[in-house]
Amino acid sequence: MSAKLYRYQFEPEIQAQEVEETLHLAVLAAECLHGQSRVRLDASYFMDTEKRICVINAGTDVGRDIVRIFTGFAIREFGETAFTVRRVDRAPRPETKEGRAHEGH
Repeated sequence: MSAKLYRYQFEPEIQAQEVEETLHLAVLAAECLHGQSRVRLDASYFMDTEKRICVINAGTDVGRDIVRIFTGFAIREFGETAFTVRRVDRAPRPETKEGRAHEGH
């Protein structure tokens, strides 16, 4: 799995819990496309609720679909100017006090 990471930064007025719920909906939608076991094996993401940052690994078909779905959901739910997204070259830190890393489902 190659590391093609997308980093989302949400504006301060956006509630982190809502972002996390939207991410979970995107993962659920990917399960509908690829099946639960494939998502469990191929999905990887990191959510820092304190900083309202989400990083998704798009190095697999599953990850690319999660990025596409999450971006579409986020635009519809929060608006086009409520967040920025950019491609990054390095992986997020492992689980810390302020965030959770997720490998698989």
